[in-house]
Amino acid sequence: MAVINILSPHVADMIAAGEVVERPASVIKELMENAFDAGAHAVTVELRGGGATYIRVADDGCGMAPEDAGIAFMRHATSKLHDEQGLEAIGTMGFRGEALAAISAVSEIELTTRRQGDGSGTYVSVSAGDIQDMHEAGCPEGTIMTVRSIFFNTPARLKFLKSDRAEASACVQTALRCALGRPEVSVRLVRDGKEEFFSPGDGKAASCVYALLGREMAKDLLPVSGEDGDMRATGFTSSPAAGRGNRAAQFFYCNGRYIRSALLQSAVEQAYKNTLLVGRFPACVIYLTLSNAAVDVNVHPAKTEVKFSQEKRVFDLVYHAVLSALTQEDRIEAEEAPAAKPAAAPTPVTTGPTYKAAPRPDFYRSMSSESFRAQGYSVKPAPASQPAASVPVRAAEIPYQTRMDMPPIGHAAPAVPVTRPQTTENTAFRPDSTAPVVENPVQNVEKLAVPDHKIVGEALKLYILVEMGEELILIDKHAAHERMIFDRLKQQERSIMAQELLTSVPLRLTEEDRELIDINGALLSELGFEIEPFGEHDYVLRTVPSDMAPSDAEAAVEEILDKLKSGKAPDPQSARDEILHTVACKAAIKAGYDTTREELQRIVDAVLSGAVKYCPHGRPVSAVMTRRDLDKLFKRIV
Repeated sequence: MAVINILSPHVADMIAAGEVVERPASVIKELMENAFDAGAHAVTVELRGGGATYIRVADDGCGMAPEDAGIAFMRHATSKLHDEQGLEAIGTMGFRGEALAAISAVSEIELTTRRQGDGSGTYVSVSAGDIQDMHEAGCPEGTIMTVRSIFFNTPARLKFLKSDRAEASACVQTALRCALGRPEVSVRLVRDGKEEFFSPGDGKAASCVYALLGREMAKDLLPVSGEDGDMRATGFTSSPAAGRGNRAAQFFYCNGRYIRSALLQSAVEQAYKNTLLVGRFPACVIYLTLSNAAVDVNVHPAKTEVKFSQEKRVFDLVYHAVLSALTQEDRIEAEEAPAAKPAAAPTPVTTGPTYKAAPRPDFYRSMSSESFRAQGYSVKPAPASQPAASVPVRAAEIPYQTRMDMPPIGHAAPAVPVTRPQTTENTAFRPDSTAPVVENPVQNVEKLAVPDHKIVGEALKLYILVEMGEELILIDKHAAHERMIFDRLKQQERSIMAQELLTSVPLRLTEEDRELIDINGALLSELGFEIEPFGEHDYVLRTVPSDMAPSDAEAAVEEILDKLKSGKAPDPQSARDEILHTVACKAAIKAGYDTTREELQRIVDAVLSGAVKYCPHGRPVSAVMTRRDLDKLFKRIV
């Protein structure tokens, strides 16, 4: 008895549909690309119920003849490819002849189409790949494709679809990517009866970007242009000052086709080297135009992955085009800057607080009531019977000191050398009631029992140098402080204290971001982030955790949403931890900031006591070099 069976065409089509139709968004992508190939000037996309129940794509393209409409749903039926030579230079969005066959195999479709100049059109009804009805019909020129009940005959695939809101969000993003690649085509998307976006179709990339990505993003973009023979790169890239917390705003197109390319992504980000903050990413819309023979789009059924025949040329073209845009911005700013004036005596200048020019966090760390009064503000005087509290020195006023000029800080020299820091297992908390009250943010640990040591100084405004017995310990102050804040926040059973922003921060969010905020709104509020709707599609940030500087608020929200999107937080507890990671990182002392001696001492105590060993991301916070290691380094011993 034969074991190997030949599958029926219907089963084969259903299997093939899994490669092309992953979710309703895949249907929108294929139908919009068909409309573009048909020469449409206007495309309207409608969807309901997340797209699984209803999708309608209408265009004013060339339309189809009755005989073409009848075979369009057959597998490998296409008007865009005729022989194997055509594969060497594919210039259309589609070419496989599988999309309509795959979609119709797992859904119910109604097609009405009329060629330009014909007196009447054609109506076709298809269910599960079989034509149910076909007849002459009156309809406008172009094609209207209505898809209903996706995966109705494949329940195994249907149950893996996400919520209607999540699927609708994916549909909107997919349609937006398609529309952004064709500025010459006017695209309108209607979701559950409400218009989501509309592109003018005037052929201008700038107006297309403005209409689809919004004013806030468009105003920060710089024009990109570069050529190398028959290759050309155009588009827009963001100013270094407008870096984002993730790569969601990076769009790459090759001959009008949206692609995902690690090569182009790397080329753009390399151009920002040494100009963009670590952890920030540029936003860009890059249109790459080259000969059809220089790119292979026949790599994956989704056609979002391509191969370039000359990858180095493509990389260099995009890199230099983006770098030129950034350099041009610097040159323009230099030209517009006022001429230098002779040096004059410094005079204090009073300016109102603004969001972008917020004071540095170390200003707030060292501010006390006395120094606050010294700035010209009025405060309620303390009762005469109370002794005046000690006034800490402002961090900015402490000159950067080296090992040679910084006096020892901490305990006296030990009578008996201690070789290793103790751990939390053999130490206990030791309250110190005689310690002076110091106003600084590094106070989430009590006075710990630590080995005798001496703080030698601080290197590069990042690493604390500590001498302990025969060892030299280097401590990453940012990583250690980040862990201290994270542990304190995680141990809190109540909601984290929030601070209300003087000026609400507008957030530039995608549809997927808005969904994540709605789903995790209660958790974000509990952790100090109050995000409220502001208009139909916009949101504003009202409060942030009290430990966080207002200038870090927008970047923190972007980073949190990126983590929630990437699947790093599969459950509520993980989501809470990921948000606390971001809060702790933004609230911790930054590299390059001046730090008071009291803050350094608290960080050192936490590390040497064993309470802090790793940052929340798993990096070690300290490294040890022994006297022997140093002697070997300087060849004192062999």
